[in-house]
Amino acid sequence: MLGIALVVLLVLLLLSVPIAATLVGLGLFLDQTFSFFPLYKAMGEVFWSASNSFLLIAVPLFVLLGEILVRAGIAGRTYAALDKWLSWMPGGLLHANIGTATLFSATSGSSVATAATVGSVAMPQAKALGYDDRLFAGSIAAGGTLGIMIPPSINLIVYGFLTETSIPRLFLAGLIPGLLLAALFMATAATACTLRPELGGPRRPARWSERFRALPDLLPVLGLFAVIVGSIYAGWATPTEAAALGVVAALALSVANRTFNLRMLKEAVESAVKTTAMIMLIIISAYFLNFVLAGAGVTRQLAALIDGLGFGAYGMLACIILLYVILGFFIETLSLMVITIPIVAPVVIALGFDPIWFGVLLILMIEMALITPPVGLNLYVVQGVGGGISLNRVMTGALPFVAAMLVMALLLVLFPDIALYLPGAMAG
Repeated sequence: MLGIALVVLLVLLLLSVPIAATLVGLGLFLDQTFSFFPLYKAMGEVFWSASNSFLLIAVPLFVLLGEILVRAGIAGRTYAALDKWLSWMPGGLLHANIGTATLFSATSGSSVATAATVGSVAMPQAKALGYDDRLFAGSIAAGGTLGIMIPPSINLIVYGFLTETSIPRLFLAGLIPGLLLAALFMATAATACTLRPELGGPRRPARWSERFRALPDLLPVLGLFAVIVGSIYAGWATPTEAAALGVVAALALSVANRTFNLRMLKEAVESAVKTTAMIMLIIISAYFLNFVLAGAGVTRQLAALIDGLGFGAYGMLACIILLYVILGFFIETLSLMVITIPIVAPVVIALGFDPIWFGVLLILMIEMALITPPVGLNLYVVQGVGGGISLNRVMTGALPFVAAMLVMALLLVLFPDIALYLPGAMAG
């Protein structure tokens, strides 16, 4: 049964059937073929229960927040300020790319929105200042992946929803790994430009007076982060309510920045509705497939198969990491999450691993899928805003940052407290 389910899934994906239709179609096939009960009759109830969750209201709100920030003109000022603070290192503006992506990750919750925002501001600088466009574009694509690790993160919300794990604790768990990964990206860029100076551009040292004058331009993004995350951990708001506060604060910033108008708001809302519809359709379709997998006994078969392999806990974890690396080449990130989490997460938890820790490791693997061809979304986003750079050059430039992610995965396995320290401290 398990092998047949996998073959059907791969065939539907190779035929480019939309992922939501693939998930529902696979569920109906397994129901008709292997189930003793007509599970499809519960489809309406499953769809309703999957979508009728207060927690999921945070998804469209965070998407809308990111869309408003993209159109509010805040990115340019943030980038210019971080240029003064970070571009003295080998690689110059590469560090401003990663730093700006890190700050916007702390507000948008979306990797694609982060990569698009930073790329539209930064890519024109590459040609003007003589940077190698490969590593420059790769740094933007990699920095954009931080949008789903550093809180608030839409993907962490989806993981928490599918595994019934605390969203606030997941947000805390993602903070230190996200910042550490940003530091690894910067170290990767500095090392590459030290070994091969032609890959970077000129260092751009600034006087301390210029740096301090630029600090006010960082306050809007930092203020948004304080409003969203601070309200959650102060106990003033749930993640959903904090997302609503973030939208209000972003609108206030757009008014203060004199970029607010009805056309901007209309475009932001329309884009947010399209993105939310896609996300929610995938989630409820995955919920139905999970229901059928459990009812037809596929999850029991997988557990028995894993037990029969005879691997220890860390051997099995290594296999799961390898599985995500391979699947990330071919499956879009949100789809990869909702397809695999209901099957993999119970196995990992049964092996004795912490679900909060595994959530962070899983998000890291999903981040890697965003910059590995042929389906890495961030690669296409950066190429789209890159002013004529070829996709092959973006892919080549992203490869060193994939290596940094693998180092981060090793660090998480060897030192789980990187992810668990803050949730443990808050619980204590």
